[in-house]
Amino acid sequence: MPNQGRESRADPGATRRRALRLAGLSAASDTGMDRFARLVSRLLHVPVALVSLIEDDRWILPGQVGLGEPWATSRALPLSHAPGPYTAAAGQALAVPDARADKRLLGGPALADLGIVAYASMPLTDLDGLVLGMLCAIDHRPRSWSASELPDLEDLAAACSAELRLRILSAQSRSTQMVLETARAAAEHARSDAQRLEREAQTGLDHAELLLRASEELAQTSGLDDLRRRLRDLFVGAGKPSYVGLLVAGEDTLHRIPDPDIEHAVERETLALPMTEAFPSARAMRERRAVFVPDREALVAEYSPEAVASFDRMGFTTTFCLPLWGSRALLGVVAVCWSKRHEVGVTERATLTAASGYIAQAVERALYLDERVSVARQLQEAMLTDLPLADHIEISALYQPAAVGDMIGGDWYDAYHLPPASSGEPAALMVTVGDITGHDMHAATIMGQVRSMLRQATLDHPPYSPATALTALDAACSVLPINASGTLVHARLDRTHGGPDWTLTWSNAGHPPPLLRTADGRVTALVEHDILFHHGMGPVQRTEHQRVLPAGSTLLLYTDGLIETRGRDIDASLAQLAALLARHSDLPLAELLRRLSGTPADPAREDDVVVLALRLPSPRHRTQPR
Repeated sequence: MPNQGRESRADPGATRRRALRLAGLSAASDTGMDRFARLVSRLLHVPVALVSLIEDDRWILPGQVGLGEPWATSRALPLSHAPGPYTAAAGQALAVPDARADKRLLGGPALADLGIVAYASMPLTDLDGLVLGMLCAIDHRPRSWSASELPDLEDLAAACSAELRLRILSAQSRSTQMVLETARAAAEHARSDAQRLEREAQTGLDHAELLLRASEELAQTSGLDDLRRRLRDLFVGAGKPSYVGLLVAGEDTLHRIPDPDIEHAVERETLALPMTEAFPSARAMRERRAVFVPDREALVAEYSPEAVASFDRMGFTTTFCLPLWGSRALLGVVAVCWSKRHEVGVTERATLTAASGYIAQAVERALYLDERVSVARQLQEAMLTDLPLADHIEISALYQPAAVGDMIGGDWYDAYHLPPASSGEPAALMVTVGDITGHDMHAATIMGQVRSMLRQATLDHPPYSPATALTALDAACSVLPINASGTLVHARLDRTHGGPDWTLTWSNAGHPPPLLRTADGRVTALVEHDILFHHGMGPVQRTEHQRVLPAGSTLLLYTDGLIETRGRDIDASLAQLAALLARHSDLPLAELLRRLSGTPADPAREDDVVVLALRLPSPRHRTQPR
């Protein structure tokens, strides 16, 4: 190392050339350097960011984002295009709100060619402090660099310098293996320095990776449960916390959002925490600032016995609680906890504070989406039919929303009596199960319209043929501007004259086949069907089919969410459903539907499910109204 110091004083240019060669950097894209440029662009919200390194007659740009042509392709700039070359030679930082008004930069071609208006840079140095280049942030409009932005740029420059040093030392380390035995002491010292710098660089890279993952991963969250899942895997590296808790503010209470996939019994002990409680998270909320608890002694000294007991049960030693600031209000607290004592340095504190900003944005978006989904689900469930009372037929229905929070579907069921053909005869029963295409509020509203239109089409066309009603629905959808499409089964049940059996007449528009389980235990799929309905296909002449249902039969109608599961063959799912129906058909209908809907599907169901079951009375038993 002393020889390198003398070389840097004698010939800085030669030292720089050697350093760039050892670091493997040239006028070409480098993955690590491009990552630092992206971090500068995201953290400082600038359109252009550069990792620029000095060669004898030019600047090379192994890391860049937002640079125009031809510089983005050539990855090099002439020395004349350095916005502040003297800063690199002197090892100085530079922050200019408006380069057009700065005397140090007037007249330089970089201002016009690179579109530089606001400019900030921090030097990149080797182990001896020799400046190798600059980490630059460029804006095309004037701006005042804030008190937090320049330290962020300085931290990133320190991490980038550590990466450069690590590369240089790694290359030197490989060379050192060929040194004679007389250089062993110097080699050991170099390895020690390399290990120290590697730890420092790895820590810096872990912090940079955390911010990059937070900006990318948390921008895709769809609700609080999804956000909680992503927080679990957000932190990596040597300083990874043992637990990250999310608490969302209510009126006077912090509500803990438990991990939906991990049964953490202690976590669920305190789902609601009054803001007056002497807990670190409640204190962070009350005082609107970050709260750090380094160890159990500090916890005992400053917080309640309940807080100490809770932390002991969860196995926490060090805790760092940060408030989550939304665009209009304080949204809650994120609690970062370690099972062993953990020192949170200035750089890590700044990184966690920056990450809490991304978490706050995700919480604000998740609260908005969860509220919208809740309102939509209430609307959808309100539109589902109250089942009619039937003296002769037992009937039950089940609706299950998708496990994925933002999936709102157009699944529905319907059942109603038809006007009796003559006095004294039992009224026929119409039943429908359908699924409108789409998983959003639009699908739910179209479902309500189609359900009403189909009811009207049925009642307007005695003797109430299912095929005639579906044909009329097709005709209406082809004319009216509602863009309706989907599948459904529309069926009528009539009591046969003078006997215990019933007649089923149905028309199927591309829907999964109903299943019929007879009293002898056999299950038959009613596979006859037409094409689905779609507003763009025009009127379709629908067909209908009939089957006598023996007394004691059970008829099952359902939507595709019951049998469609990612990675599973639909025929196998249908066969499993038929087997379950055969095995459990003697259960009470409500219990039967719970059993059928709870077994075939994936726990993280991606689609809504509607199931409608009808059971005909046996010759020896007449079912009471439900």
